[in-house]
Amino acid sequence: MLSNGLEAILTPPTNLDTLDVPQSLVDDIILRYFFSYGKSTGNAIEKLIRLPFRVVDEFLARLQQEHLVEVRHGTGGLGRRGYMYAITDEGKNRARDAFERSQYIGPTPVPLEKYNESILKQTRKEPISPLRVQQALSHLILPENFDRRIGPAVNAGTSLFLYGPPGNGKTTIAQSIGMLVAGSDPIWMPHAVTVGGQIIQLFDKLIHREVPSEPNPNIDPRWRLYRRPFVIVGGELTLDSLDLRYDPVAKFYEAPLQMKANCGMFLIDDFGRQQVSPTQLLNRWIVPLETEIDLFRLQTGQTFEVPFKQLIVFSTNLDPEQLVDDAFLRRIQMKVGVFSPDEKMFFRIFVDMCDALGVPFDKQSFIYFLQEWYRKTGRPLQAVHPRDILKIVVSLCEYSGEPYHLTPALIDEACRSYFVDSDRATISKNRTTARM
Repeated sequence: MLSNGLEAILTPPTNLDTLDVPQSLVDDIILRYFFSYGKSTGNAIEKLIRLPFRVVDEFLARLQQEHLVEVRHGTGGLGRRGYMYAITDEGKNRARDAFERSQYIGPTPVPLEKYNESILKQTRKEPISPLRVQQALSHLILPENFDRRIGPAVNAGTSLFLYGPPGNGKTTIAQSIGMLVAGSDPIWMPHAVTVGGQIIQLFDKLIHREVPSEPNPNIDPRWRLYRRPFVIVGGELTLDSLDLRYDPVAKFYEAPLQMKANCGMFLIDDFGRQQVSPTQLLNRWIVPLETEIDLFRLQTGQTFEVPFKQLIVFSTNLDPEQLVDDAFLRRIQMKVGVFSPDEKMFFRIFVDMCDALGVPFDKQSFIYFLQEWYRKTGRPLQAVHPRDILKIVVSLCEYSGEPYHLTPALIDEACRSYFVDSDRATISKNRTTARM
């Protein structure tokens, strides 16, 4: 059952007259396919362009009448779907012209207007319960009621700013939120859209995960059911990836990352360490965050709007006040600090990691770890340290051929391998001794 008024959008065309894109656009796709792959059955063309077969059959019949394709022979048992078609010499000439316009060979695009309408109707409106947020974060040791800082931002579905020192779980928290969003009700999405006679490929196999579903004759086969997208970028993010990317050889566009993330979540991890300045990135985001509309421009100069409907999460180790200005922070609804754990939380994290790695917990070794490597040195506690130190302990035990265990000596050896500043102190001490 379709909901949110999607029936009209997903209703399949019944013939060429009810097709919502120019017939010439589909002609070009079919002719390019024949030119590239030679012969093909009607069944294969149907799977390629994702239109109902009665519409595909009309296209093939018309191309046959125009002497652009011809029937070679039929295949028993499949009816007209089994007819083997081949391109003619005249068809090859037309195909060459089609390649001059674009090299796109794939599912028939849907009009941008229908895509935009579908995004607005599929923007998640059902709230995610506190229990589900708590369950999503249950594998983390966090301050009490931390879910109340995260949950409202997830339900608002607009923006969230995670900040705080490194190593305390910001990325893991953000990824947990992303999986929570992705696990919500799936969405209908086309492979590509068309605007101004141009094709924009939306589907990305690295981002979009199709949800298996039974074929439904009442749903336009150009639309498929997908998990809500979860897009993650880090230091590799550039301004180019936030705009339409035109391939001058293939002669069609690839959708920008935020368009691929619509109805899902877009995580910008390690914000402030990208190849472009934070100011440039913020200037690109500030209008969409305010209006929930993004604006793009084709090579032809034509501009068009696309909904900006995703939960966008910025995660940074840098000081927000030095990284962004007040005007930008005002446009982010929720700001959540993720700081160093206290000693009680640090103890719980350490015990949990011992259990996860199969290392028998030893209280005296933990107290030694806390006293010698944090209290005496003034080193701040970080949630990631127990995992990393215990992994080194495991490696040391495996190297020695010993059962996993904890001792103050092993803690010292692991910490000397892990904390760079301790190595520097040792080097400095050795140099001082050598001079004496």
